[in-house]
Amino acid sequence: MTNLPKPQIFMRRSVAALTVCAALGCTTADSTQVVNIYSARHYGAMEPMYAGFTAETGIQVRVSHGDLHSLLERLKAEGEQTVADAFFAVDAGGLWLAAEEGLLQSVTSPVIEQNVPEGLRDPQNRFFALSQRVRSIAYVPGRVDPAEISTYESLADSKWRGRLCLRPATNVYTQSLIASLIVAHGEARTEEIVRGWVANDPEYIDSDTRILQTVAAGGCDVGITNHYYLGRLLRDDPDFPVRMLWANQDGRGVHSNVSGIGVTAAAANPGNAIKLIEWLSGHAGQAADDSGLPGSNLEFPVNPEVAPHSILSDFGEWKADPMPLGEFGKYQADAVGLLQRAGHR
Repeated sequence: MTNLPKPQIFMRRSVAALTVCAALGCTTADSTQVVNIYSARHYGAMEPMYAGFTAETGIQVRVSHGDLHSLLERLKAEGEQTVADAFFAVDAGGLWLAAEEGLLQSVTSPVIEQNVPEGLRDPQNRFFALSQRVRSIAYVPGRVDPAEISTYESLADSKWRGRLCLRPATNVYTQSLIASLIVAHGEARTEEIVRGWVANDPEYIDSDTRILQTVAAGGCDVGITNHYYLGRLLRDDPDFPVRMLWANQDGRGVHSNVSGIGVTAAAANPGNAIKLIEWLSGHAGQAADDSGLPGSNLEFPVNPEVAPHSILSDFGEWKADPMPLGEFGKYQADAVGLLQRAGHR
């Protein structure tokens, strides 16, 4: 973990003044040339992006890493004395929790609103998606007929007994997927689906990469993973035999989640944090190569004007489940309880 310096005394700008300035298109940097981030994102090379932002704006980026819950507790404990200007999370549920705890402030920026579509930002503009990841079904062509695995629900069919690989119930990716099923079906029907998965005696593997490698080796025939893990493997080995099927395309759409960011409620440098979000959601920050946030980890950009990495273009177009971002956090506790009841390990 990179240690941030001890809190300094800053002249804090009022949120109202920032909002007016942003609304007029005049968002400017704070008097101090620094922005401090508490970040739960531990993958993808972020340094080139931060270096690009600093080169363009002169604002230095300082990052303190940690897991989601430790960072949330740190923000709550520090209160008004926090040095954090921005909070970065890799799950919409975590961003929603931070917002609901009063740890993030609402901001107005025409630039961000142009860069980030409405469905990929909090309705109160407390947080904004910066990259998208799709959690869907991986398989090997020739071993599995894609028509048999067109939905998450289909994996409850007994034909998949002994052929299914899943992440454990403790994983946030699993919890967010189950939250999306609860929104789509209600708890009772979702529990039936998950009990069907469990009855198929899945192999629980706490790594999406290892799930994909197990599918490739024949240890299981299908697995649920985030798309970018497959993208990474294909980048290293174009002959890797696993392919991704976009689930539920004839219905509500495939489950997608986001990495995102918000300005902390007690930010000493809120103007700098807004400028960082504007930059990361713009063309430079959204680039498909290693200089952009989505490209560095083979995620999908949120900015509709930016094309994804060519590897992802080969995955084909996809329709996303339109579930609002806030629902991930709202139903997370329900998802955890349901997984426990259903016996999902």
